[in-house]
Amino acid sequence: MIESPVASELLSKINERRVLEFVQRNGPSSRAVMARGSGMSAPTVSKAVASLIRNGLLEETKASKEGFGRPGKLLQLSEQKANVLGVVIDADTCWIGSARLDGTVSEEQSISFRTPKNYDGLLLAVVNGLAEIAGNATIDLSERFRGLGLSVPGLFNSRVGETVMSPNLHLLDGQRLAADLSNEIGLQCIALQESHALCVGERRYGAARGMNDFAMLDVSTGLGLGIVSGGHLLTGNSGMAGELGHITVVPNGLKCGCGNRGCLETVATDTAFAKLISKELGRKVGVQEALAISTVNGSEEVIAQTVDYLAIAVSAVINIFNPATLFLHGQLMNSDPQIFKRVMKQAKKRTLSPSFQDCQILQSQGNKRLGAVAGIIDHLANELAPAYTTIGNGNAEQAS
Repeated sequence: MIESPVASELLSKINERRVLEFVQRNGPSSRAVMARGSGMSAPTVSKAVASLIRNGLLEETKASKEGFGRPGKLLQLSEQKANVLGVVIDADTCWIGSARLDGTVSEEQSISFRTPKNYDGLLLAVVNGLAEIAGNATIDLSERFRGLGLSVPGLFNSRVGETVMSPNLHLLDGQRLAADLSNEIGLQCIALQESHALCVGERRYGAARGMNDFAMLDVSTGLGLGIVSGGHLLTGNSGMAGELGHITVVPNGLKCGCGNRGCLETVATDTAFAKLISKELGRKVGVQEALAISTVNGSEEVIAQTVDYLAIAVSAVINIFNPATLFLHGQLMNSDPQIFKRVMKQAKKRTLSPSFQDCQILQSQGNKRLGAVAGIIDHLANELAPAYTTIGNGNAEQAS
């Protein structure tokens, strides 16, 4: 059978993605090591490497001695062109940073700043921050960076790239930050809702590597939920699935940023905990200070109330979605192993026993910064070619 040029090109791109991801996972490698580790033939690897070098994704570095014969050159991610940018937008603080295509974030090229009070101020602050990281306000970012990933809070319509409503940061309501940023800096920008970004980051670089079925419960600023089932994010019709935080659990309770009262988000997050401690003290404190104060003063009633509602959130996720693994992302539970144990004890009482026993519950290893970076890296990989595992039983080697 004669293979079509289109099929041949697609298979070549699939092989390029396999080689690139091998280097991303394993670091600098020779062609021989790539061939052995990936299961591809030497000619296939060489062809893929040549294309990746031409496109500025890989570069040759010093030779390595492997057995007999002439030393083989190592291939590594390009120092100058295999980089991406990440931006995290949150209610109080924003972050901008650069990263390698293997997900390594550069602490030297990262900045944080207080979230501005209006959208124009936010857009300007991000653009200026990117110029600061680049070291030159006039530099063409596309010369060094492949794209930019955004982690954004609130209800994000992924079909149109718009934040429909952000209960904890209303300046984003109705805005298309990724598109506006792209117009300003001339670089491809991809936005992910923050809970979905956490899922992508955990799966690429955290404890969810290799997992196709898990849930991510974010109980930090707000309460969000990301679900990966069969290897795919469950995003709903418009990308707004997972808003567990806006289920009413306290009729006529505290007013939520969404306009409703008594939402789970108002009682089962780091922010909710900090507000309760602030009320006790008679002054506003942040999450870190609230945690420190509660450790010293006890604040048992506040801790017990927050633990109860966190357990309700955990129980709801397990009963509804039956995940194989549930990751929890939040400062309160990560700050004290005893609090985590108390949440698990309460959750066990509220969850269907077979489902609870069938679920592994872990603290997340990732964060929103890694989620933003992983979001753009994941997008670039899919843009290059479909994942090899999605091709079925076909043999990508045919492209060689």
